[in-house]
Amino acid sequence: MIHHILAIGIGLMLDRLIGDPTHWPHPVRWIGKYIYKAVELSNKEPHAFRNGFLLVGSLIAIVFVTVYSAVFVAYSVHPFFGIAVEAILIASGLAQKSLQVAAEDVYKPLLNKNLDEARQKLSWIVGRDTVQLDESEITRGVVETVSENTSDGVTAPLFWAFLLGAPGLWMYKAVNTCDSIVGYKNEQFRKFGFASARLDDLLNFIPSRITGFLILMLTRNKRNLSLVARLKEWIQYAPAHPSPNSGWLEAATAVQLGIRLGGENSYGGVSSFRAYMGHPVYSLEASHIRETVTHMQIATWAFFILFAMGGVIIEFA
Repeated sequence: MIHHILAIGIGLMLDRLIGDPTHWPHPVRWIGKYIYKAVELSNKEPHAFRNGFLLVGSLIAIVFVTVYSAVFVAYSVHPFFGIAVEAILIASGLAQKSLQVAAEDVYKPLLNKNLDEARQKLSWIVGRDTVQLDESEITRGVVETVSENTSDGVTAPLFWAFLLGAPGLWMYKAVNTCDSIVGYKNEQFRKFGFASARLDDLLNFIPSRITGFLILMLTRNKRNLSLVARLKEWIQYAPAHPSPNSGWLEAATAVQLGIRLGGENSYGGVSSFRAYMGHPVYSLEASHIRETVTHMQIATWAFFILFAMGGVIIEFA
């Protein structure tokens, strides 16, 4: 257990410092190729629903066995080599640095009132239409993305790494990638993506709520609300989100910053309303992007410390 905790800590630091260099090969790309091939071959009636389960099941098996084998061999060579290999595998499955960079890419032109560039950079990280958005709506897009992905891309992978090591992290990443490609409630993927979407919801159920709670507890509340008041608002708003997990992150961010998230979004010209989160005490502006990134960093390290302490206690109990 101690070796795994060390590997997770080193992996988290590597991700924080280096992130995912664009010219390096990344396992998610290989996973994506497998998924797209499966879509081409298997997303067909009358067995699309069944084939969706086969896709996510086979993907989990391949990824888990592959990563487990690599980690097992590495630790067999030497514990230090095992820690190093596992740390690299863990670092490549985390997105703290990537999220910060993506947020900064929108924040900088937004700060300079270059709305066209900010809209373009936002379009790289969200699915909504961005060409008509003003500063507050651009900010909302970034804040919502960083907030919900604090769990999706950082603490949920950490959670499964603490439970099952690097194989657990990559099991989660495989499911999460599958959900991001086929987990849509549209005509093409309604049946085929069902298994991936529901399993992703299940795997992120606990991490999302712990992460939201840590944001609520450990970051600055700009309205100076009591803990009871914060918890009350958090519990009030979170379930209204269409995702069973994302609302617990976005509601925590909205409560702490005194802003309102949610509202009208446009996808391919089609308007869609998302439930509001939080009281709009402050208008959304570029500075909220930086504050949300800070929330992510605080919650990430608090999450690591919490589970690392639990692991040490279990190890020496």
